[in-house]
Amino acid sequence: MTPAPDGQADEPIQPEDVRPEDVAPMTDDPVDPVTGDAAGHVDEAGVAETPAAPGPDLSPEDIEGRPQEQGDPDPAQDELTLARMELAERTADLQRLQAEFVNYKRRVERDRELLRENATYAALTPIIEVLDTIDRARESAQKSGQDLDDGFRAVADQLERTVEKLGLAKFGTPGDAFDPSLHEALSHLGEDPEVEVTTCKVVAKAGYRIGDRVVRAAQVLVADPPQ
Repeated sequence: MTPAPDGQADEPIQPEDVRPEDVAPMTDDPVDPVTGDAAGHVDEAGVAETPAAPGPDLSPEDIEGRPQEQGDPDPAQDELTLARMELAERTADLQRLQAEFVNYKRRVERDRELLRENATYAALTPIIEVLDTIDRARESAQKSGQDLDDGFRAVADQLERTVEKLGLAKFGTPGDAFDPSLHEALSHLGEDPEVEVTTCKVVAKAGYRIGDRVVRAAQVLVADPPQ
């Protein structure tokens, strides 16, 4: 289309005079008045929507290799936590088994000691009567001013040493304070100004015990302090 010379009116444009390159493409998007580029689609509220720039294409391998976002569960951390919980449970089980074994060992040792003590008690109790006979023989010899026969004295001494090694201990002598757990009072001799507490004055039969266990209480005659 040729512009009209100066001073002449523009001739009307005929449809056949319009060339395709002179016509701007028709679009629903507004055009920026400065740059002439499309300004983006305008929605019903009148806000222009700018087309998003295309992003890079990502392959499945790239997506799997990306670091996990905050808040996503970590399988390795879960397995570590589970392993620690199982370790704590196994440690508690082991400690409980060790405590049970120690208690069992103590019970076995205590029962074994009790069995040994009971066996010693059963074996030595009848011998106490023999020891009483030896004591009476010694007292009789002292009263008569004679000595025991050498053979009898040797056997008596050997027997007393043997039962002493087995744990049988003799107790009860004149002058001991009366103890109801150790002594059996056969009789009271009345008051004695020389004693401050109830005292064993005469020992009729000695007492015997194994450890803290009294096999037989000493049979004594006691005297009371003055009132």
